Amino acid sequence: MTGVDLPLILFLSLCGLGVALAIALPDRKSPLCIAGVGVMMSLLALWMGGAVLLSGTPFRTELWQVPHLGWLILEMDRISALFLCITALVYLPVSIFSAEYMKRYLGRYSLRSFGVFYHLLFASIVLVLLAGDVISLLVSWEAMSIASYLLVSYEHERDENTRASFLMLAMGEAGTLAAAVALFLLAGTSGALEFTALRAGPAEVSQTLRWVVFLLSFFGFGVKAGLVPVNSWLPRAHPVAPGNVSAILSAVILNLGLYGIIRVNGDLLPVAHTGQGIVALVVGSLSALIGILYATIENDMKRMLAHSSIENMGIVTAGFGAAFIFSTAGHPVLSGVAFIAALYHMMNHSLYKALLFLGASAVDSRVGGRSMDHLGGLMRRMPWTALCFLVGALSIAALPPFNGFVSEWLTLQVLLRSAEISSTGTKIVFALCGAGLALTAALAVTCFVKAFAMSFLGTARSQDATKATEVQRPMIISMATLALLCLLFGILPTYVIPVLDRVVTPLVRQSVVDDLVPPFMLLSGGKGRYSDGFVSEFHDLGAQIGQGVLPGRGLVVLHQGSAKNPVVFAMSTSYGAIVLLLLVGGSFLLIRRLTRARKVTVQPAWDGGLRRLPPEMTYTATGFSNPVRVIFRAVFRASSVAETREAIAEHFRTAIKDSSREVHIVDRAVFLPLVRATQWLTAWLGWMHSGRVNVYAAFVLITLLVFLLIHVLS
Repeated sequence: MTGVDLPLILFLSLCGLGVALAIALPDRKSPLCIAGVGVMMSLLALWMGGAVLLSGTPFRTELWQVPHLGWLILEMDRISALFLCITALVYLPVSIFSAEYMKRYLGRYSLRSFGVFYHLLFASIVLVLLAGDVISLLVSWEAMSIASYLLVSYEHERDENTRASFLMLAMGEAGTLAAAVALFLLAGTSGALEFTALRAGPAEVSQTLRWVVFLLSFFGFGVKAGLVPVNSWLPRAHPVAPGNVSAILSAVILNLGLYGIIRVNGDLLPVAHTGQGIVALVVGSLSALIGILYATIENDMKRMLAHSSIENMGIVTAGFGAAFIFSTAGHPVLSGVAFIAALYHMMNHSLYKALLFLGASAVDSRVGGRSMDHLGGLMRRMPWTALCFLVGALSIAALPPFNGFVSEWLTLQVLLRSAEISSTGTKIVFALCGAGLALTAALAVTCFVKAFAMSFLGTARSQDATKATEVQRPMIISMATLALLCLLFGILPTYVIPVLDRVVTPLVRQSVVDDLVPPFMLLSGGKGRYSDGFVSEFHDLGAQIGQGVLPGRGLVVLHQGSAKNPVVFAMSTSYGAIVLLLLVGGSFLLIRRLTRARKVTVQPAWDGGLRRLPPEMTYTATGFSNPVRVIFRAVFRASSVAETREAIAEHFRTAIKDSSREVHIVDRAVFLPLVRATQWLTAWLGWMHSGRVNVYAAFVLITLLVFLLIHVLS
């Protein structure tokens, strides 16, 4: 029995126990059961993933043999182990959060059904990541999709929820079908369905087949990842799901789409053409830019976070694209750095997006709404929630010392390394995509300044906001846990990158940890690629601080270039966090000392002569984001949908009212033309059904003549 067998058996047993308890226990005890079993399952999943991720010993077990199809296999390498660890780190605090959050549904919806689907979703996600053959992967994927659909449609009495969940299921099934075709085409080249056989398939695969497999798998799995243009379901499904389910959808389920992309195109049939990497880079950059544009103008907290998830999935996919391009161009080190940046950002996104969704759900549970135009002033009424949400906002806005800064900075830096590529066209694509991602990063700051300021600062803009109170302790603990992880993953990147390097090494056939985290704490002089002068100069700057006290290679992230340009990029959020803490603490002490003898009188702020500033006169989220709407009007482009005329009085003019709505740019550019073409085709086919026998006979005669003509000509 390996180090994974026992926790896997316990995990599946706990899943069965959780389902049985959910059915047997009354609804009032279900939230505590969901939390308890969910926490234990999360710890076991973390045990399984950590055992493989740190030891490097793969796990493999054969379940049973299916006639004519082969063995169903469960296996775990470091790629699936990383995704499993991320899943566990999210499910753990979300399960704690559910202990109190799910009580709001008592007497309204069945908590028994929620508990069953919650545990089955967790088990199906783990089985997706452990699948070692095509059949196991597709069966587990279907189970995951169905469980997700049932949880999203949990509040089934609302039409909006059922429509959104059905759209998610329908688009997901279309993506699954495309991915299945790609996997079976790949299996056809090796004559087996096991992943081991697919990796060891024929050395020569035609470029046409490679492109077909890439496009089908990329866009098929891309549906689940929420990539443009197959992301229409995401901003509709996330807001209608319960808050804890929204956190899992964004922080876990979307990752499975990325897992499918990297498993097929990075592992089973590695990308071998630069054009495939360019497709991933361009699609990722467009997804990121479009996602953040819609997030910036959105006022519903959960819908805003859903659009932001599209943005972050785009950043990760752009990192994958850069890695594919560097790999095909013969730069394995840069490819490895790009993979590390992408996986790091995916992991960071899971942490801070789960935190933000839980924060939005906490606000919703206390205020009864999520519109930022009707919030405000919650910092005084929900201080712990506000503090945790602030950490999430700073993380997703990529501000140091939190985790989002490290991965976004590393992604932008590796895009600049396109100077190493010889193709001018590829360099232009890199430059345009890099500019788009830089704009995305700037808009993300704007978006989450609005999200925090309009929700937690200022004056309450509704009666419900004035009556809000802090959430219960389990909900605070879960958010605080995620906030702490955001901080740790931000200030300790040199401990995270070596772990990610172990995941990336099989993909690029080379370890890149020495090229990204120089072992300044382990070297007293030059060793390998680092000269004595290079190491000595960085030691003089303090790169060896912590030597002998802290374990590890060092606290500096650095990429070395040529002799003329020895350091391409370098940073240390570890030392930066210490300096930032000293600056803030020193400034606070200095101000306290300088103002100690002064008497400070607190008076009401002047508000234009009014006794109290009315909420309707305060700055709203709509006003804050309106400049972005104006600048990018061509993207949002509202369309007039109705014109109503109403006579005000006998001697007054008729009032004319125009109502307009915004059609998402992806729907406007991709799906609406397809709908119009389909409608035109059906109308033409409908014209053919005239009901006249002579017309039908003419159609038959014309068809016969056409076939005879083809036969004669051939």
